Amino acid sequence: MKSQKLNRMTPYVFMAPAVIIMGLALLYPLGYMIYGSFRAWDPSQNISETEFVGLKNYITLFFDPAFRESLSVTLTFAFAVVTAELAIGVGLALLLDRNIRGMSVLRTLFILPMMIAPVVVGLMWRYMYHPTVGTINRTLKSMGLEGVDWLGQHALLSVIIADIWQWTPFIFILSLAALQSLPRSALEAAKIDGATGWQQIRYIKLPLMMPVLIVTGLLRLIDAFKVLEVILVMTEGGPGLSTEIIALRISRTATEFRELGVAAAMSNYLLILLLILTLGMFVITRLQEARAARQARQIQEED
Repeated sequence: MKSQKLNRMTPYVFMAPAVIIMGLALLYPLGYMIYGSFRAWDPSQNISETEFVGLKNYITLFFDPAFRESLSVTLTFAFAVVTAELAIGVGLALLLDRNIRGMSVLRTLFILPMMIAPVVVGLMWRYMYHPTVGTINRTLKSMGLEGVDWLGQHALLSVIIADIWQWTPFIFILSLAALQSLPRSALEAAKIDGATGWQQIRYIKLPLMMPVLIVTGLLRLIDAFKVLEVILVMTEGGPGLSTEIIALRISRTATEFRELGVAAAMSNYLLILLLILTLGMFVITRLQEARAARQARQIQEED
């Protein structure tokens, strides 16, 4: 009896150090940020010396046009890059899911952009977008076209293109792995039944890949809300507030404006938004799993 109890407790004993470390590393900073968001706090003060202001920081942000503009830019940027990266990444995976000579080299080339440091990516695209000596405008002029003010009139589009270039390989690699792990029996059965290539993609490959695609899209969506270095290097949030996402505004509020309480409240707004998106994705995943289970039961009943 005693040995059985000891065996049941063994996994928890081994997990305890990791749980404690994760709790201290995650919950303490989170609690500190939440506590600081209710106070009028600047870097010259210890948080225990600050004045409690309740929900003032949250209310101020709610009615702040600059914060709402940053939120709008963040949502536009995040959903644009994730949508484009999913479409391009999954499309490339479907296109390259075959035995082609030199495929391993091709895959390595595809994932190179995501290996480059964000600061380097920002500098590289900033020079490429240069109005006079940039590679893109020089190419346009060599074709008889006028140069484009990429980091001026089209600043948000420019940073979206840079992010798509860097992170589409992430979607591509995971999508290709999901494709190659699909049960070949289902694909062979579809071929025998006369399904075309497009029908196999629409009715077999994409539905079976959906759980992986949902998780992949969620990871990229969360990461897109936290992008900082590339935009900071390329545009510094300008011109105006056209590319100032929330992560950049949080950094400026804390360092330039020296309003740590407001920055903490802004971080909590971002955290709540990400939690809502995460819960929404989990609900979609559950619905997708339930739908797949119903379809499997219907097939069994028909058989």
